[in-house]
Amino acid sequence: MKNIKQLMKQAQKMQEQLDSEMGQLEVEASSGGGMVTVTMDGKKRIQSIAIEPESVDPDEVEMLQDLVVAAVNEAGRKVDEELSGQLGGLTQSLLG
Repeated sequence: MKNIKQLMKQAQKMQEQLDSEMGQLEVEASSGGGMVTVTMDGKKRIQSIAIEPESVDPDEVEMLQDLVVAAVNEAGRKVDEELSGQLGGLTQSLLG
């Protein structure tokens, strides 16, 4: 029973560490060859969106919308990838 309590306490500490790292993590993703760039934190909150002026064409609004969606989705994928690696490391230290 003592080992379970110790393991749970260690798991809680690791969860707090992961939460802290998520808040500090920042990824950047772009689409359209850099026409749209999105910066996202580890909690998948968009921090900024940069749009190159030459990509703003009133006749091509749908293309710009698609580029924004693609950049946001890529940033979310990068966050997942980063956190998966960190979580894997935490799991190894917990079980190791």
